Amino acid sequence: MTHTLDATTDPDFVAVDGGGTRCRLALCGAGKHISVEVGSANISTNFNAASLEIVKGLHQLAEAAGHPLEKLSALPAYLGLAGMTGAEIAARLAEVLPFKRLRIEDDRPAALRGALGEQDGMVAHCGTGSFIASQVTDQMRFVGGWGPVLGDPASAQWMGRRALTRSLDVVDGLVPASALSTFLLNHLGGAPGIVAFASRATPAEFGQIAQYVTRHAHDGDALGQSLMQDATDKIVFILNRLGWVDGNALCLTGGIAPHYASYLPANMRACLRPPAGAPLDGAMSLGRAFSQEISTGEQS
Repeated sequence: MTHTLDATTDPDFVAVDGGGTRCRLALCGAGKHISVEVGSANISTNFNAASLEIVKGLHQLAEAAGHPLEKLSALPAYLGLAGMTGAEIAARLAEVLPFKRLRIEDDRPAALRGALGEQDGMVAHCGTGSFIASQVTDQMRFVGGWGPVLGDPASAQWMGRRALTRSLDVVDGLVPASALSTFLLNHLGGAPGIVAFASRATPAEFGQIAQYVTRHAHDGDALGQSLMQDATDKIVFILNRLGWVDGNALCLTGGIAPHYASYLPANMRACLRPPAGAPLDGAMSLGRAFSQEISTGEQS
């Protein structure tokens, strides 16, 4: 999918927001941008597929702008990517991209900057994965984002896994049945079906189970509400460890995070703010700063 805002812009940097669901790329300059969207770009989950999507997006971006790819390649580029785990994988990706001036980070800084703009505050991002972050006088601090095996508490995939585990507790007679557990057992073919599903499910497929949790919790289901409160308690614990102060702006971003709002303590609910923008906006802000760094260095 391609969305062109201004195809006559003389761009000065490229920004990329790559996630597990989609990758968005923007060509920016003179306060305007051209953007395109391609598929998943988690470089740890599938490096080859992700790098191909990014390259495909660059070709689409060049075509949308009416520029040759070589012109884009000469620009500074900022990439915020899911699955960016360190210098080794960043160097590997840099080898397959055409840019000479390149900054590659994980996707959390772009999501944080996009949600808060340049104001101080905190973000609880819970989509398929999760992280909690703070931004204070341009200093960013992050907790989580370690993926579905070792982390991502309160994420949609975490919620899906927890709901299935609790449904098996019902089968074992450890907790009482609820409308949610009954639905999940019927939906997946009983305990054997849940085990079979869990053996092959991707994080995104586990995340799809979370919609049943939020729906049943909204309808008053005890198990659903317990799961929602457990997730929110984890968010609150981390926010406090990050130095929560009443009056902080707090944004809940990602597919499931806004559903936790009513489970937050009153002092945090009072500080909820809608996100200022999307992760691509954050990538553009950080890309602009990177471009300015390069320009300043070249002039000195």
